[in-house]
Amino acid sequence: MTAAALVLAALLAAGCVVLVALPFLREPDPESDDLGELDEAERQRLELLEARDRALTALKELEFDHRTGTVSDEDYRQLVGPLRRDAATALQALERERGEAAADEDVRKGRPTRERTLSG
Repeated sequence: MTAAALVLAALLAAGCVVLVALPFLREPDPESDDLGELDEAERQRLELLEARDRALTALKELEFDHRTGTVSDEDYRQLVGPLRRDAATALQALERERGEAAADEDVRKGRPTRERTLSG
């Protein structure tokens, strides 16, 4: 009786392992594997996000180097201004792009926009 129970338990365990592993062993469906091409607006947004990330990372590294004494006060003052401008430019471009996308969505859905409410 115990041998039969052990065999049954082993078969049950093997079946569970196969059932859990089956999704990982199958080939993915071709349609779910397609990333597709980015359109121009998505590509531009991705470039803006990357520019923002580069600028903020450079600022963070500069501030860390300044705090640890790797960068002198004079060098820090020379380098921080352009990096802050780059970060601000990237953030402003993202905000403009986000505002344009929201305005396009409002027009498409028939919502009143700021220009239409001020002129009307």
